[in-house]
Amino acid sequence: MSAHAHADGAHEHHGPPAAHASSRVDARVLGMFMFIASEIMLFGSFFTAYFFVRVVNDPPHWPPLGFHLPVYVAGINTAILVTSSFTMHWALTSIKRGNYAGLRAGLVLTFLMGFTFLATQVTEYARIGFQPGDNAFTTIFFCLTGLHGAHVFVGLSILLFMTIRAFRGHFSPDHHHGVEIGGIYWHFVDVMWIVVYTTVYLI
Repeated sequence: MSAHAHADGAHEHHGPPAAHASSRVDARVLGMFMFIASEIMLFGSFFTAYFFVRVVNDPPHWPPLGFHLPVYVAGINTAILVTSSFTMHWALTSIKRGNYAGLRAGLVLTFLMGFTFLATQVTEYARIGFQPGDNAFTTIFFCLTGLHGAHVFVGLSILLFMTIRAFRGHFSPDHHHGVEIGGIYWHFVDVMWIVVYTTVYLI
């Protein structure tokens, strides 16, 4: 009798019950989507401030007279960042097919293009000819583009760790959630920049 009790005790579950997991969406992927939703709300508050400043601007010149934005340079930078989304997608599809060389090449190219984008933005800040405290326009310009720049920096940090792990062989066709989740964040950064560029530089 004691032997049976001991056997039953060995299979007894201790601790909280296992969390329910959806068969359609991985919990880690869902968590990243929820995080991105919160980031969209953060950007939304900055866009609200931007349009408020623009609507109440008097006289109705935008940008205000005497302030010029480097639309051409920012356009090239946009093309670089958009291209990085394709290399990120290439990296993910490569590891799903067991192509480790494609994974590593895609991640390295994505990181280099993201770094180029951020370096170009910093150079733009240094040469743009105005400061954040000059007026409401310059303040919201630096806040909105700087917020996105901070997200690019975070994305580059994630990409760096992903690339290191890729070269160490941590990913496989069956275990690639690290690449997928990082890729989702990077695509979000790219899409958000398209919105920022269109709103601030073109409209």
